[in-house]
Amino acid sequence: MMTPDNPFATASDLPFGLPPFDRITDEHFAPAFEAGLTEHAAEIEAIAGNPEPATFENTIVALERSGRLLHRVSIVFFNLTSSDTNPVLQRLQADIAPRLAAHSDAIHLNPDLFARVRELYERRELLALDPESAWLLERVHTDFRRAGAGLAEPDQQRLRLLNEELSALSTEFQENLLRDTNDLAVLVDDAAELAGLSPDAIAAAGEAANARGEHGKYLLNLSLPTSQPLLASLENRALRERVFTASSARGNRGNDNDNNAVLARIAALRAERAAVLGYPHHAAYVIADQTAGTSEAAVGLLERLAPAAVANARREAEELQSLLERDVPGARLEPWDWAFYAERVRKARYDLDDATLRPYFELDRVIRDGVFYAANRLYGLSFTERHDLPAYHPDVRVFEVSDADGSPLGLFLGDYYTRDSKRGGAWMNTFVDESGLLGERPVVVNNLNIAKPPSGEPTLLTLDEVTTAFHEFGHALHGLLSAVRYPTFSGTSVPRDFVEYPSQVNEMWMLWPEVLTNYARHYRTGEPLPSHLVDRLQEAAQYGEGFSTTEYLAAALLDQAWHGLSADDRVENVGRFEAAALEKAGVALPTVPPRYRSTYFAHVFSGGYSAGYYSYIWSEVLDADTVEWFKENGGLKRENGDHFRRELLSRGGSLDSMAAYRSFRGRDPEIQPLLTRRGLTVEESA
Repeated sequence: MMTPDNPFATASDLPFGLPPFDRITDEHFAPAFEAGLTEHAAEIEAIAGNPEPATFENTIVALERSGRLLHRVSIVFFNLTSSDTNPVLQRLQADIAPRLAAHSDAIHLNPDLFARVRELYERRELLALDPESAWLLERVHTDFRRAGAGLAEPDQQRLRLLNEELSALSTEFQENLLRDTNDLAVLVDDAAELAGLSPDAIAAAGEAANARGEHGKYLLNLSLPTSQPLLASLENRALRERVFTASSARGNRGNDNDNNAVLARIAALRAERAAVLGYPHHAAYVIADQTAGTSEAAVGLLERLAPAAVANARREAEELQSLLERDVPGARLEPWDWAFYAERVRKARYDLDDATLRPYFELDRVIRDGVFYAANRLYGLSFTERHDLPAYHPDVRVFEVSDADGSPLGLFLGDYYTRDSKRGGAWMNTFVDESGLLGERPVVVNNLNIAKPPSGEPTLLTLDEVTTAFHEFGHALHGLLSAVRYPTFSGTSVPRDFVEYPSQVNEMWMLWPEVLTNYARHYRTGEPLPSHLVDRLQEAAQYGEGFSTTEYLAAALLDQAWHGLSADDRVENVGRFEAAALEKAGVALPTVPPRYRSTYFAHVFSGGYSAGYYSYIWSEVLDADTVEWFKENGGLKRENGDHFRRELLSRGGSLDSMAAYRSFRGRDPEIQPLLTRRGLTVEESA
């Protein structure tokens, strides 16, 4: 039973509703979930059983207001299970995830509630709703239909069972991957094996080993993608192979953390659920509600780009093979060699490598004088660190965000360092969603996975990590600048193939000269990044697009292959299915593995991107076209930022996403800027 002193019992009284992390313990979650589920179920019954005729206020708005306790505990809990989990939280997640799925089904499959929603929808033209309210009614009705509200009772019962099992399997996949990723971190006995790494990177590896009790050794933690960042620097070819082999083996070793059976079952159940809902496969079901509209459109874009990307990757491989043979006569280029020799090409051709650049990319300076600076110039935002406010981990930093007129806007939390309790990758989440209806302002968090240096040492970033910081803050801006009435539409609550668009746009400011010169300064001397290196960064921006495009397309097409299965299809061997899918798609390059292989493809098997990993390239069409608009209109100017904020960022999901894009851009997107950016041509990609 939840007691009155449970921190979730009432809304937080901290600024912006920041959860009181200093008072929350693991033991508070289970009773808060129980109370939240009970309270929300009662609220739903009251709405569904209301004897008054259905109105927009007593049905749709009532739904928006319901479930606040359950929302408070859920949003904190699932942030922590991603960012700072432990065995207690993992056990509770395994128990609560299927129950939450069943609770959602109980709402969407409630016949009395759906009758009220349907009745309002059918006379929507007579309700005289404002545009956002009309869109909310449209979306609620669509969500109920897509959840199976119109199905016969036997099909609804099957859906309930499918959703519960899928929820449990998704949690199992995530936990298996976290354990196996930690278990496969590469332990090195001798610092001499780490030749090529910078002193601070070696120190961070020593610190990671110490944290595991391996004193005097060095631990190379694994990041989420197949290709590990360290592979670009490690001179020891045997160690590069160890790192790559460990990365590729995650979830695929036949141990207790093996994900083969889990993911095959997930794919099969998703295919069955799609069939119950009237779709040929899961991809068709998912993409029907995205901006792409059909799986054929999504796959069509991927297939259009694949031949040119693969051709570029093959040309790049030839150059890297020749460099390898100079070092190791007769050797064949392997996946663990690619990044190392690509870095050599970058150094020779552009006078650039990570070792040269990292001293100019110190984390705090990148955030304050880069990420925050660009947001200030574009949107007038300012950031003040709040050491007085609690966070969920000592490494997390809390910033109050103020608008251009000085008024309070929200809170931004930065959680930048890797740890064993944190899943891999980088992401943005919310702790409080902006909503005019509820009078709530946003609290958002960015998670990265940067190796933590020893105490007192600077945190120096690679160029890729700087890109990630700008990218994730683009998501944060989408949440912080939200100005909608209904919580359903807050911030990043947009179609999956649209959500990456604002974050990809924000990457452009990383190399914008005015921004770059403001943050890229040597951590010891304060000297700016030399002008010749700035020029080289711009010139080198397109180098390696063959590899990066091909590894991405391989993962995206693999996602579509898994989720293009029908309910009658069966996969007996995950490895063979994956190999056949890549071969069929024309992206089976031995030296360019998919960015994620199936057994650690968390985006699609435990995240929200099932049948949606294509979203990054789909969104990049919009992004590249938008970058051209900014350039045509003078770049880093407040009036440009204000226009982007007003017409797009602030709108969240409160209108059709492509209508928002057209309102911003004045027309539909064009693909040519994307082709140019990635070094592709219409002829090659046709």
